[in-house]
Amino acid sequence: MAGRGTPATALLDKQKVAYTLHAYEHDPRHESYGLEAAEALGIAPERVFKTLVADVDGKLAVGVVPVTGQLDLKALAAAVGGKKAKMADVAAAERATGYVAGGISPLGQKKRLPVVLDASAEGFETVYCSAGRRGLEVEIAPEDLVKLTQGVVAPISA
Repeated sequence: MAGRGTPATALLDKQKVAYTLHAYEHDPRHESYGLEAAEALGIAPERVFKTLVADVDGKLAVGVVPVTGQLDLKALAAAVGGKKAKMADVAAAERATGYVAGGISPLGQKKRLPVVLDASAEGFETVYCSAGRRGLEVEIAPEDLVKLTQGVVAPISA
């Protein structure tokens, strides 16, 4: 799988983690990147996770939740030991991760941010998340995602 060209896939290759890459034609008119991925790849949307960057007490943190749900900001704050969370400014999220909105991956981010994966991921053998650009998803075991991001698992989806 080498040579697919994103920091996320470079990390996966370097760590020798099993994954499958899924590419599809991104439609900029689609309202939801995650639901578009589920439809294009023909998979249940509950298995496709979106990567959202939040500001928790002035520091950035990442919540990875199913595209069918919403990020529970209070739960995310609690999971990273904070009190108050709000969605991060898009420019700040892009700067910190090195990815563009709609293609932010929890893997291979420019700055290592705390990552929390929603507990629902544990119900699947593999989950899908952005591989670092719109139209490219990585299928990976949830435990590998947690290990590579040095993340934690908590119920953070509303």
